[in-house]
Amino acid sequence: MNKFTAKKAALKRRQRRVRAKIFGTAERPRLNVRRTNAHMYAQIIDDADGKTICSASTLDAEFRATGKIGSNKEAAELVGELVAKRALAAGVTEVTFDRGGRIYHGRVKALADGARNAGLKF
Repeated sequence: MNKFTAKKAALKRRQRRVRAKIFGTAERPRLNVRRTNAHMYAQIIDDADGKTICSASTLDAEFRATGKIGSNKEAAELVGELVAKRALAAGVTEVTFDRGGRIYHGRVKALADGARNAGLKF
């Protein structure tokens, strides 16, 4: 197994381990974070119904209008604020945080802080 395949397998193991403990309900859905080298994605998911309540990413038109790039902490914080605004508009105030197998550091932490500053509780 080469280095890239091993890293990918380790991330999948961490994702499964985190998801075994976190489950989104209608009262408290799951805030899922996905980080790539170029972009950040966030979704609020009700696992009981299997539906996405709202989402935001660095590819959204609202984010693109700011003129920022999508691969830094500023962008992650703005995505957190966007998803929190959309969640509050949909009636969601509390979520559980799913870091997607990533360390709670850097862009993942910035997204969480942005969501908290915009009014989400977790």
